[in-house]
Amino acid sequence: MVALITGASSGIGRDMARYLASKKIDLILVARRKERLEELKKELDVHVEIVVLDLLEEKNLYKLYEKYEDKKIDIFINNAGFGLFGDFVQTDLDRELEMIELNVVAYHILTKLFLKKFVKNGGGYILNVCSSAGFLAGPKLATYYATKNYVLKLTMAIYEELRHEKSPVVISALCPGPVNTEFNKVAHGGFSVKGADSLYVAKYAIDKMFQKKLIIVPTFSMKLGLFFSRFLPWKMLLKITYGIQYRKKK
Repeated sequence: MVALITGASSGIGRDMARYLASKKIDLILVARRKERLEELKKELDVHVEIVVLDLLEEKNLYKLYEKYEDKKIDIFINNAGFGLFGDFVQTDLDRELEMIELNVVAYHILTKLFLKKFVKNGGGYILNVCSSAGFLAGPKLATYYATKNYVLKLTMAIYEELRHEKSPVVISALCPGPVNTEFNKVAHGGFSVKGADSLYVAKYAIDKMFQKKLIIVPTFSMKLGLFFSRFLPWKMLLKITYGIQYRKKK
């Protein structure tokens, strides 16, 4: 098998590469940081191809797909993305638009392109790295939460279309809570609760993807929180979420 992972130079993407390699799955690793990708490649005991691309540029999304359009790919993992802390009235608009380009537009385009390839070829796995934020609205992380809502709901809709058509293609959404990655550094904030271990989340996600699970929530505490959130009115949820985000430190 061959897996293609975007945002593979750090965090969950890097640990997914490590876990897939331990299962003897060959890899195509995509990210902007060549040095990080080369370091990762050296430690993996499978065939690894690295692709240095900035997925913020839309033309690069098509370039990536065209490079592998006629080649064997069994797993596509949409992982590249970032967040931005702060009040919506104060956060930088250009940075938010970049977030939408990477977290939404890139996910949308690549999901569609690889989905069509997998449907045509009669099988494949797509794993969209979303977030528990996809179930909520997020004061002080407003744009980030909105992008994850988009990707989660898109993934769910595609799942049902595939199920209705009895397609062998599998699509899943990984929805973790806080994870110990570089997210805080990029977003200029910090978690107010302890983050989950990135490698644990990566392993859990891959295992559940192979089990054809639609929504993958790795930790019990987040499963519990999402379950009880169903019974709370939106205004109360907003107050709770605001309180959690407010405690984040710059």
